[in-house]
Amino acid sequence: MSRKRALITGITGQDGSYLAEFLLEQGYDVIGMIRRSSTVNFERIRHIQDKVTLATGDLLDEVSMINLLREHRPSEVYNLAAQSFVQTSFSQPVFTGEVTGLGVTRMLDAIRVVDPGIRFYQASSSEMFGKVQAVPQVESTPFYPRSPYGVAKLYGHWITVNYRESYDMYACSGILFNHESPRRGLEFVTRKITNGVARIKLGIDKELRLGNLDAKRDWGYAKDYVRAMYLMLQQETPDDYVVSTGETYSVRRFCEIAFGHVGLKYEDHVVIDERFYRPAEVDLLVGDPAKARTKLGWTPEVSFEQLVTMMVESDVDQIKRERGL
Repeated sequence: MSRKRALITGITGQDGSYLAEFLLEQGYDVIGMIRRSSTVNFERIRHIQDKVTLATGDLLDEVSMINLLREHRPSEVYNLAAQSFVQTSFSQPVFTGEVTGLGVTRMLDAIRVVDPGIRFYQASSSEMFGKVQAVPQVESTPFYPRSPYGVAKLYGHWITVNYRESYDMYACSGILFNHESPRRGLEFVTRKITNGVARIKLGIDKELRLGNLDAKRDWGYAKDYVRAMYLMLQQETPDDYVVSTGETYSVRRFCEIAFGHVGLKYEDHVVIDERFYRPAEVDLLVGDPAKARTKLGWTPEVSFEQLVTMMVESDVDQIKRERGL
């Protein structure tokens, strides 16, 4: 029996690296799509780089994806690539739309042309709920995105539904709520906090500048969430699922736990900076993962406090290594 083969776009990102690890454990051949650019960062997949096949392709170029699919013939495609930083989407709205929105169409169309039997996973986002119309948010909650990123993700989400219904393709969307890890980029508030805590604890910095401490999010562990992506593509029929913990915590609480873990008080170090407020804020996101639990058998394994402390410890260790402390 031939091994299953999966293509992951965005393999060098947080989710892509964890998903690649997971699929390798399941016995898959893994192909990672990377852009031909001089700034590709392989840090997150360095430990598995010799086990995956890296191939060039670009969500801005449909022909490159058609060629990629023809050459490697995957049975599953996980589309995790995007311009995924919300703040940046306000300053680069057109680029965000091209990659995060239209990029999904190009990939779906490439699949339709090459092999409509390929199973497709689209990384949708809780940011599509934005100005929430109901609490908690479920698959049927109306969307109201509050950023160009959220709007682009919504386009990607609906075009996935459209191709599923129009061409009878196996196409799923995972509406993932915030998921973090030690591999999160430094531009995201969670990693900014844990890295800041480590730097303050080690005497490198004295303060940490943040925006809205009262924003609430449903935060989970990225490694738990990639399992849900895989499970979605193993079902008999394609569907969309909310993936979340069902619990919500404020940025303030995140700070409290992170600083507390190293014996500090966040009030002594956090400075509120207006520059980090968004033009349109999303105040509260909390998902109800009941459908994923009952239909996929998925539940998160790492708690909020475990996640925060894991990230703090990782950042402390990393900075000590880098500085020879």
